[in-house]
Amino acid sequence: MDFAVPPELDEVRSSFKSFLEREVRPVDERYRREIQDDEWTDEMREAGLALRRRSAEIGYYGAHLPESVGGWDLSTLGYTLLVEALGQSGLRFGMFVLGPPNPEAPTRLLLECSPELQKKYLVPLVKAETTMCFALTEPDAGSDAQAIRTRAVRDGDHYVLNGVKHFITNGAHADFAIVFAVTDAEKRAQGGITAFIVDKGTPGFTVGKHQKTMAGETNQVELIFEDCRVPATNIIGQDGFGFYAAMKFLNSGRAYIGAMCLGLADYCVRVAADYAKERRAFGKPIGKFQAIQWMLADSAVEIEAARWMTYHLAWMVDQGEQPMRESSMVKLFNTEMVNRVADRAVQVFGGMGYLTEGPVERIFRFVRMLRIVEGTSEIQRLVIARTLGL
Repeated sequence: MDFAVPPELDEVRSSFKSFLEREVRPVDERYRREIQDDEWTDEMREAGLALRRRSAEIGYYGAHLPESVGGWDLSTLGYTLLVEALGQSGLRFGMFVLGPPNPEAPTRLLLECSPELQKKYLVPLVKAETTMCFALTEPDAGSDAQAIRTRAVRDGDHYVLNGVKHFITNGAHADFAIVFAVTDAEKRAQGGITAFIVDKGTPGFTVGKHQKTMAGETNQVELIFEDCRVPATNIIGQDGFGFYAAMKFLNSGRAYIGAMCLGLADYCVRVAADYAKERRAFGKPIGKFQAIQWMLADSAVEIEAARWMTYHLAWMVDQGEQPMRESSMVKLFNTEMVNRVADRAVQVFGGMGYLTEGPVERIFRFVRMLRIVEGTSEIQRLVIARTLGL
């Protein structure tokens, strides 16, 4: 058994870290006050998109995609290392240079399209010339995704969509959306849910209310479809293929979410340990007190366990396996772990940890989301239990 990261992947990771420090950190520093106040301005967004274009120019953005559409065809393990490094940086603008915590399903879904649609939608996306959103979740269909109510009815050469999506990240800014709708109410997940590409500006497609989160983000919105006519040629794959296609890339996607948790936890421990060496109480650094040492030691142990679970999952995917059990374990363990680690980091900082000007308060709020998105912790436990024959 060889636990070493392959030299070529280590080289890619090192170059990516250099890119983050050289080009992304200065932008974070420039907007430090706005980041602390969660004031996401148009100017900041444009700065982020400029970083995305730069990342695409180098090749990091979309690196996990095939060379035929402009990617590097980087392995799952390789991209996992990049996502981990991004989390370790603690950079707010880092989210632009690789995409969301799980970039897998939305982008790889487009590989199921015809060559013509790939050229029209996926290639510009990899070049960072366009942006997209992934519209599956609905007010009454979160974990039970097959319960979506959005309908698509065939009408000649088009489908007519009606329904409402919510919690749609980047929905207000996306050039196009991947929208899931029921085309056969009897079959549903067994061949009755279809994925469509819907362009911004299509009549009947509008953005509803913005949904502000506890992390201060306002990048989640409702998407409303009212008699929205979409060409039948804009189906991803084929009619009824949507739900299967969305599930197809869960394993590698959860490796990436696990890697983001891993990196953020690493960041929290690093800044908390540095603070514990400097902050003095009762005549000595607080890092000399057992209570502080144990919090950081427990965090270090959990991070190490998470790291090898995550790397192993990525390796299994690269071997062509379908490790549903292991992917659920990583999603469950890593998201729960980073919440514990971030909480301890806030505690180490004490009152300073509760201030927005500190380095961990924002992380603490952000990671709470990760136990919910892409399959809640409860759903992961259910999946794991079923692999035990329960």
